[in-house]
Amino acid sequence: MTALTALLAALPGPGLAVEQVYEAPDAFIQRVFGNAPPEASLLYPDKSLKQRMRNVLGHRYAKFRIRYWSKDGRSAWILEEIGKERPITCGFVVAPTGIEELKVLIFRESRGWEIRYDAFTRQFVGAKLMPTGKLDRGIDNITGATLSVRAATRLAELALLLHDTVR
Repeated sequence: MTALTALLAALPGPGLAVEQVYEAPDAFIQRVFGNAPPEASLLYPDKSLKQRMRNVLGHRYAKFRIRYWSKDGRSAWILEEIGKERPITCGFVVAPTGIEELKVLIFRESRGWEIRYDAFTRQFVGAKLMPTGKLDRGIDNITGATLSVRAATRLAELALLLHDTVR
């Protein structure tokens, strides 16, 4: 095998997922809380909360405990959900007024990365949960990114549920 063939074989081809880090989780927490972020807390969901989380996601959440940061009535969550095949990591800032920010931190899918743009994530600002457990607003889809949009929407609902739980 020539050197060029070996190089081309090592490059990702079309449709292959490449992990893109748009903001490191630690940097997200630092930015959200300034130079004095609070200590991380851990939430260990009980049976009731696990069921409510399952209702939001449509499946069991993969992690046994959930790390979050809370200060002055605001909480920050770093959550993951599968888009099509790989996890999408999002950071959420939630306040009593609803979602303050959704930031796609790490994207690992081959398509659907457009959800990282502000034009998409701004739709979530101010969103709250209705009694049904769904967002109080519709979220516009992005052609070709439907599964990523759905994952981000489920994570937004989960972040609101978890914020209400620890509040």
